[in-house]
Amino acid sequence: MTKSPLLVRPTAKTGRIHDVTPASAGWTHVGFGLHRLKAGEAYGEATEEREVCLVIVGGKGRFAVDGEDFGELGERMSPFKGAPWALYVPAGRNWAVDATTDLELAVCSAPGGGDFHAKIIPPGTHPRITRGKGANVRHVYNIMPEDDGSANALLVVEVITPQGNTSSYPPHKHDQDNLPHESFLEETYYHRFNPPQGFAFQRVFTDDRSLDEAMAVEDGDVTLVPRGYHPVATTAGYDLYYLNVMAGPKRVWKFHNAPEHEWMLK
Repeated sequence: MTKSPLLVRPTAKTGRIHDVTPASAGWTHVGFGLHRLKAGEAYGEATEEREVCLVIVGGKGRFAVDGEDFGELGERMSPFKGAPWALYVPAGRNWAVDATTDLELAVCSAPGGGDFHAKIIPPGTHPRITRGKGANVRHVYNIMPEDDGSANALLVVEVITPQGNTSSYPPHKHDQDNLPHESFLEETYYHRFNPPQGFAFQRVFTDDRSLDEAMAVEDGDVTLVPRGYHPVATTAGYDLYYLNVMAGPKRVWKFHNAPEHEWMLK
């Protein structure tokens, strides 16, 4: 079976395992990188014209921005073991991390701008939200929601979907710059499973089916959502974690549900 162009597999087991850029994705706004460092290893980047949110998927590290020490951040060793730590870094800055344990670090990026400042986003900054009912339950940790006033374009959120449940469901989309009804946002999903040999299915499709991709997603994969609806279903026995990065011309999350599936919200 030919791999979907919307499915990005890891390129390595350690170091930089993902490097999704606007150019590689064929879009304008969202970037996503993922680094796995061993304890004692160091890494850093210049943000240049982009803003970033550094999300600690698992592990701990000592962070600095333009030489300013932000201390050791991180607590959970697995994304299934608690709420996230994150660090926002605006455009035009340099950030660095020294891994104090094995560290899995996501680098979420979007075009920068405005007068924003580097800041730590500790667990509990935003409350955990449970959405859905029955086999459509998922648990949401907002890291950078639209109402936090902390960024130019970035929206970042983590979701835990229990085994056998659907998520991003009923199918919804955000591919029209038509506020206040719908916003245009590109999106990436970074997937992890517990236990890690699990898998899920994700479909990305438009009303006219000019885009209609169904993907079998495994641990460490990234999926791209340039437009269209994008539901996910995990399989029995395997909890699914995903980290979403969204950005577009306006930092607003307004979505449109597929009308034929809205009945299940009643």
